[in-house]
Amino acid sequence: MGAWDYVLAGIAEAFLANPALMIGPVVISWAVLMVVSGFFTGVIIGATPGLSGPFGMAMAMPILISAFGFTPDALLPVLGFLVGIMKGATIGGAVPAILFNTPGTPDAFMTALDGYPMARKGQGGKALRVAQFSSVSGDTFSDLVLFTCAPFLAITIEKFLGLPEKAALMVLSLSFVAAVVGSNPAKGILAASFGFVVASIGTGSDSYPRLTLGMDDLASGFPTIAVFVGVLIIGEIFASFDSHWRNRIRGKTLPRVELGDRSLSWKERRVLMPFISVSMIIGAVVGSLPGIGSTLAAALGYTAGRKMHKGDTKFGEGAPEGIASTEAANSAVSGSNLIPALSLGIPGNVAAVFIILAADTIGGFNPGPSVFKFTTDAVNTELVIAFGLFTLMMTANFVNWFTGASFMRLLGGLIKIPAQILLPTVLLLTLTSTYVQVGSMFGIYVTLGFGIIGYLMRLANVPILPMVIAFILAEPLESAVRNAFEASGSDPWFMLQSPIGLMFLALSMVMLAMSGRLQESKKTNISLKSKDQNQ
Repeated sequence: MGAWDYVLAGIAEAFLANPALMIGPVVISWAVLMVVSGFFTGVIIGATPGLSGPFGMAMAMPILISAFGFTPDALLPVLGFLVGIMKGATIGGAVPAILFNTPGTPDAFMTALDGYPMARKGQGGKALRVAQFSSVSGDTFSDLVLFTCAPFLAITIEKFLGLPEKAALMVLSLSFVAAVVGSNPAKGILAASFGFVVASIGTGSDSYPRLTLGMDDLASGFPTIAVFVGVLIIGEIFASFDSHWRNRIRGKTLPRVELGDRSLSWKERRVLMPFISVSMIIGAVVGSLPGIGSTLAAALGYTAGRKMHKGDTKFGEGAPEGIASTEAANSAVSGSNLIPALSLGIPGNVAAVFIILAADTIGGFNPGPSVFKFTTDAVNTELVIAFGLFTLMMTANFVNWFTGASFMRLLGGLIKIPAQILLPTVLLLTLTSTYVQVGSMFGIYVTLGFGIIGYLMRLANVPILPMVIAFILAEPLESAVRNAFEASGSDPWFMLQSPIGLMFLALSMVMLAMSGRLQESKKTNISLKSKDQNQ
């Protein structure tokens, strides 16, 4: 099969395989149905204060896998729903930030700087329209970058890197994540080390159990979904409980805002396009680097937009260009963040973690360089699935282009859900979905235990993402190191024998040495945001 044959096979797999509905000659596949429903679910989740895309993905994944099973036919419907949530939650987060000045994420805080002043002027509908148009533009561009770069990167890695080089590359990725995530590189390294320790519990590559303390339940290690949901989701719920209890004495009433004019003319779109173009390039570049995330992209996009802006309305006072710069940048992260996830098997953000986890759980699709082998003698089914996933991502963008703005305007009432009702409901749903996947109370105990650990890590300002990525990379890193060690004839310096591997290790040291400057850059961005808020 040639390259175009694989592309067409992926499109057919997404649109025609595993049909759910047939309306005359029109076939609606389960994959398309799930990506559309996932997108609208994601918008609702993003528009609900206290929830986020990873919340929805964590709750949905076990239920989806239980419903669709572990067959190859389940891959695209499950991945499609998760991708839909990821994309929908990105634009949904702008709703409470613009209408009620209650951003749920740091990048939504940047949106609120200009979105809420516009809403107070009776331009809430226009602000939502600007956010949706900028977000879907950046998202679409980012997906195109993903489709172009991921196969090229995977083919390059597979052609030029052997086992020692791949092991060194994983070390470089972990060093990069530990250095740039959080406020302290030492805490990032500590979190990554903890992830390795947790992953080492169980049988591992040997038949003899490690660090199980004689407990049969730990013979195969901690359930992966329980660890992820506990640290990422339950820990955040506990932190939200704590924040709510600390602030419940302060009674806040939400101000009423009017949506007003909801149109966005072509002339206004042309004015926004230079800001969107610059910001989505910034977001795509930032997103392609593992572990950085959308917050830095939003800050850089907003800063670049403010330097470009020459209008009468200043940034921070209700400038539509401020919303466009922020939303285009943080949305452009989502697609490019999957470049290292699909081509190397290294997640770039929390959403990519759940996509990799779902693929590994169902089987038949293992993110990494082998996915993008354009074989001609036999069909590479993983490559067909990859192009099917790309097709579903563009389908979600298509839905966003034509329905996203209208759906966003319907969700303003979700801001009024009391936290004392929302948080226990989310906790119950999360634990239920985890039990569905694990199938035992041991999984619930592990989830709650790691939830407490995640909560304590947040209190101590220890970043979560390095721990999660280290947990994911522990098994492939151990396997690569063992195989490379054996192939080198048991040479303890096998990583230093290759110039490329030595370069990766040197870059790891340089990254950790320069981490102080990276943190100074972050502090500058934080002070910039505080200055904008006070203006």
